[in-house]
Amino acid sequence: MDLGISGKTALVFGAGGGLGGAIARALAAEGAKVAVADIDADAAKATVDAINGQGGVAKALVWDLVDLAAIPSHIATVEAELGPIDILVNNTGGPPPTTVSGQAPEDWEKFFRAMVLSVIAITDAVLPGMRQRKWGRIVTSTSSGVVAPIPNLGISNALRLSLVGWSKTLAREVGRDGITANIVLPGRIATGRITFLDEQKAKRENRSVEDVSAESTAAIAVGRYGDPKEYGDVVAFLASQKASYLTGSVIRVDGGLIASI
Repeated sequence: MDLGISGKTALVFGAGGGLGGAIARALAAEGAKVAVADIDADAAKATVDAINGQGGVAKALVWDLVDLAAIPSHIATVEAELGPIDILVNNTGGPPPTTVSGQAPEDWEKFFRAMVLSVIAITDAVLPGMRQRKWGRIVTSTSSGVVAPIPNLGISNALRLSLVGWSKTLAREVGRDGITANIVLPGRIATGRITFLDEQKAKRENRSVEDVSAESTAAIAVGRYGDPKEYGDVVAFLASQKASYLTGSVIRVDGGLIASI
C-alpha cells in the first residue's frame, strides 16, 4: 500500500530509542525524509545510518527538549536541509518510576517542561507552515497509563494524560486546515524502556525479571510483548494520506493489554 508520504519531511523525537527509531525507520521506508532528533548523538546517528543504509534520507539532530529557546534554530535547520515539516511525531522520554505523591515541585516542573510544554511549543512552531500548505500530521506518543494508570509511574500517568486533552482540542482547531492530530499509546513493546521498568519492578518486589515479564505477558491478549516495528508501522499509517479522516483519536497499540473498552 502506498501511504502517500513519499517526499514529505518528518520530524521524529526520541528517534534514537526503540519506539522513536522504529517510527523513523517506518516513515523512511515510505519515502519520507526524516529528521532524527534525540538528546543522544550516538543513538541518533545509529538510526540515521540504518535509514541511509536502506536507501532512505535522514539527518541526525541533537535536541534537548528542555531547551525551549533552541526550538526555532532546530526547526530552521531541519527545513533548510530536508524541507518544510509535514509530519511531526512527538515522542518524549519518560520520567523515572515514582509514586504520584511526595514528589518535589521542581521535579514536576522539570518533567512538565520536557514532556508537555516542549511538545506544545514545537507543535505550535510547525503549525503555521502546515496550515499554509493545507496538509499536516501530528502524532503524539504517550503511554497506556493515560487509559489505565500504571502503578509507580505517577508523574508519567499525570503528565502524559494532559497531552490527550491537548491533542483532542487541537484536532478540532486544525482539522479544516488539512491537519490531523492523534495520540498513539504503546502497551508492552519490547524496548529498553520496558526492560528497565521490568527490572525496577523486579527489584522493588524482590522477584526475578523473568517472573515480572511472564506476569505482564500473561495479561496481554496476543501473549507476547510487541515488536517496535509494529508500533512504527501504526504511526506511519497515522502520518499517511490514507489516514486523512482519522483525527482526535487515541490509538492503542497494546496487543489487547488494556482491559477497558
